[in-house]
Amino acid sequence: MATIVEHAKPSQREYDRAAVASMVGTTVEWYDFFIYAQAAALIFADLFFKPMGAAGQIVAYVTVGISFVFRPLGAVLAGYLGDRIGRKKVLVATLAMMGAATVAIGLLPTYATIGVWAPILLIALRVVQGFSTGGEWGGAALLAVEHAPVKRRGFFGAFVQMGVPIGMLLATGALALCTFTLTDEQFTSWGWRLPFLVSMVLIGVGFYIRSRVSESPVFAELKERKAQSATPLRELLREHPRRVVLSALSFVGTNGNGYMVIGGFIVAYASKAHGLGKTDLLLATLASAVTWGVFTMVGARWSDRRGRTAVMNVGNLAMVLFAVPFFLLIDTGNLGLIYLAMILFSVGLGLSYGPQPALFAESFPASVRYSGASISYAIGTIFGGAFAPTVAQWLLGKTGGTLAISLYLALLAVVSLVATAALEDRSGVDLAA
Repeated sequence: MATIVEHAKPSQREYDRAAVASMVGTTVEWYDFFIYAQAAALIFADLFFKPMGAAGQIVAYVTVGISFVFRPLGAVLAGYLGDRIGRKKVLVATLAMMGAATVAIGLLPTYATIGVWAPILLIALRVVQGFSTGGEWGGAALLAVEHAPVKRRGFFGAFVQMGVPIGMLLATGALALCTFTLTDEQFTSWGWRLPFLVSMVLIGVGFYIRSRVSESPVFAELKERKAQSATPLRELLREHPRRVVLSALSFVGTNGNGYMVIGGFIVAYASKAHGLGKTDLLLATLASAVTWGVFTMVGARWSDRRGRTAVMNVGNLAMVLFAVPFFLLIDTGNLGLIYLAMILFSVGLGLSYGPQPALFAESFPASVRYSGASISYAIGTIFGGAFAPTVAQWLLGKTGGTLAISLYLALLAVVSLVATAALEDRSGVDLAA
């Protein structure tokens, strides 16, 4: 365990404000993403890729994953700017890009109206979403962790992660409300657009809160000492390539397993294979989101006492052990057991997810931290969750069952288990260094 060092201490109000600002931004980001992922699973194959027939559903899942391919580009640019001009300014820009793309999707004509231009424009907007998301998480994580007291970095960093279950709750709740109050014809015709357009309200809230938070005290100290790196990406890859690789791999298990829930695959699979109602399955996803959020905070607070890597690997091991039972419960077709599967599945997700912002922030020196955290995160999402629903759909088609999907998810968690064990736990390290 590294020596604990404290520098300037922001007030408790600043701790709280930075944590909330980070959480609100990532909530907007993930609300936008989940709305798209669930819509892609439920209706986008018919609305945008209908001429492709049965392959349209796989292509719809591919559009979920394609944005991940552009996350590293966003991470590189945001990392450079964030390490040069500060965390706060970059976070405002990423929020604006993500929100604008989401609203534009809600206004986009379908294939029936403008033909092939509909899927082309849809994919282009997904690229914009991916680019902006590549720079969002790293900056939000650093804003929270660099403001936090040294012995509570895990706890305050977890507010960034809470954007996932909260965004998932809002998005799934919005879709569930639409599917419950509208007929299938109304939902397919125009109702699916409403959750995308609601994003405008969330963006306004996010802008207001982020405008009131101060710049990271760690970056402010770097700027005062004129210690920013002139070429943060080059320095990062030259001096810290092992940390980048291991940090990225430490995330693939959580990301891949998480996207089985949030990427819409389970809702689409269970509704088609077992004839369950979409609203019932979306409510089960809500229960999963609540559990994920609770255990994210449990894992984060636990990591402040026991270290980041140890707690993350408890979660990774839980995901390995539950991968097969998860789909066995789903395949009963019993709604109660599906609820149980979704809730238990989220325990390991939360434990491995909560400590991640503090781990990533503590893994890299201040001068390249935004680049290191953002690029590691972006790479981890590509190899983890980017195409997990697509792979799952392909495996289902090839094997006719879900065992291969379970083994795939377990393999991703094993990769993270090994990578996390190989990472140095730097809990309490001086973040200004």
